[in-house]
Amino acid sequence: MRIIKCDILVVGGGGAALRAAIAAKEYNKDLKVMIATKGKLGKSGVTATACSDRMAFHATLEHTEPGGPDSWRYHADDIYRIGGMVSDYNLAEVLAQKAKDAFEYLDGLGVPFVKKNGLPDQFVTDGSEYARACYTGPYTAVHIEEALMRRFEEMNIGVLDFCMVAKLVKKHERVIGAIALDTREMDFEKAVIPISAGAVILAAGGGGMIYEHNVFPAGMTGDGYALAYEAGAELVNMEFIQMGIASTKTKFNCSGSMMRAVPRLINDSGEEFLKKYFPEGTSCEEICNTLFKKGASWPVSYEHKTHIIDIALYKEMKAGRRIFLDYSKNPEGFRFDMLSEENRLRYRREQNRDLGAQKRNESPLCRLMEINEPSVRWFSDRGIDLTKGELIEVAACAQHFQGGVKIDEHARTTVHGLWAVGETAGGQHGANRPGGNALLDCQVFGRIAGEDAAREVLQKGNNMNDIAGLIEDDAIKLVQMLNSADDGEVSAEKMRKQMQRIVESGAGVVRTGEGLQKALQELQKLKIKRHFVDEHGPAYFMENKNMLMVAQMVMEAALMRDESRGPHLRFARYEDNTPMERRDPEWGKYIVIYKNGGDMILEKRKPQTPK
Repeated sequence: MRIIKCDILVVGGGGAALRAAIAAKEYNKDLKVMIATKGKLGKSGVTATACSDRMAFHATLEHTEPGGPDSWRYHADDIYRIGGMVSDYNLAEVLAQKAKDAFEYLDGLGVPFVKKNGLPDQFVTDGSEYARACYTGPYTAVHIEEALMRRFEEMNIGVLDFCMVAKLVKKHERVIGAIALDTREMDFEKAVIPISAGAVILAAGGGGMIYEHNVFPAGMTGDGYALAYEAGAELVNMEFIQMGIASTKTKFNCSGSMMRAVPRLINDSGEEFLKKYFPEGTSCEEICNTLFKKGASWPVSYEHKTHIIDIALYKEMKAGRRIFLDYSKNPEGFRFDMLSEENRLRYRREQNRDLGAQKRNESPLCRLMEINEPSVRWFSDRGIDLTKGELIEVAACAQHFQGGVKIDEHARTTVHGLWAVGETAGGQHGANRPGGNALLDCQVFGRIAGEDAAREVLQKGNNMNDIAGLIEDDAIKLVQMLNSADDGEVSAEKMRKQMQRIVESGAGVVRTGEGLQKALQELQKLKIKRHFVDEHGPAYFMENKNMLMVAQMVMEAALMRDESRGPHLRFARYEDNTPMERRDPEWGKYIVIYKNGGDMILEKRKPQTPK
């Protein structure tokens, strides 16, 4: 059995993975660095495919308000405080301090950030006190991926496309390699790819595919979480998953101007249902101002009153109704002058066209044409013509895992030889996350992990003695396991669909103790069933095993946290429209998850706090 050998193996293909691989190679060009990605590098994963109203890269620069050499401290404080004080403050400091370097690196690679008077233009995002969000437009993430790919292709870095890492191999409590699968191969023995590595960096993205409705591209099945957990690493904050209103057809996050145009939110009966979920007697004016504000607090959050919109949408969906954004007509009773002075000023700041007061009052489409006409063309290019009154079907979609594999300021996990970055990592974000910090996180900790892993490999060397036998043994065991799964009670595809329905029902926007307990029981019954490799192949089957594990982590943590915080809305009863209160200081802690024997252990701990 041929074993692929490298000094550093990076698992993933997005912005964090590319930055880590580039950083390792820039640190020492003689190191053999390799990327293993489930798709085609540069064309798959979140960074290469993400799109939203105006995608942000959060950074404190020299001119960023409030200004001064210590302005990064305000950024760190926002990450920690607005995040709900359930992240590690030292990691927030790293993100804030290194933001300028990360921006300048990308700027130097040619990312076309919008600039005014020679300086990067910045705006305020959800979860921020100051304007720090740099951007290129809806495709900021894609432009970052493209720039990193140009740099990547200048370097001698190996690539394993269509390669899913299915298991990490350890010796003396240190990760020494991995067993991967060719995602295109149906033959189990031919599919297996053994890899030895002096260091492994997990950058495999989030686990959004555990949800029926999500904006993640295919392949985001939580592999990094499962790999780390099985290897003995700790995970943290797995209950905090950002969800928001997004197009089910295009996976476009309907944030920002899409909400500030104040569209009608209707169900498949044409009913404007929001007023049913606001307190009785709430005025049209208050409902419409809340809808406007949803643009700046797009992910569901306990700390923002706009979460009532997410609750309404989720409950309508659970009642079996389809939900749409309608830009052809105003919400019942709406007039533009109903918006508060603050909201009208924000609208004016975004306004690129002036169609006149009459048009502005006429329809949400006219308002959208004033503040974000490119979005109208974007949807038209994808088969949704808003100018003809066509509707955007939407759902409450999972869009970002706030938690992940617990890291320190060097991006090291609690297992030797293993690093984690990007959405795979945890502890750097709290319950809420300032918009744009995800892209920043990938670049800051991607670089840190690449350099730290390179430094350690050079210091310790990559000793291959006795490694080949261990890796080969694990490869044989994986083939044997797959061979035993050639038949069973339920196909891999059916297993996945059942699991997604269970997770969305129990751990969606509305979470109750009863609902989570029921979902966990259903998940356990599903896990007991023997599911088998079907026409999707062995890699898809292994993804399911990872997803089942991640689903349990999410729901166990959500059940343990009997309060509301960030995107975790906990309710005493499903019938309630008001979440349980946030409980401080009792729950100013995060939940750490780790494996002990065959048991999943959950433990409350105090995060690292400001000194």
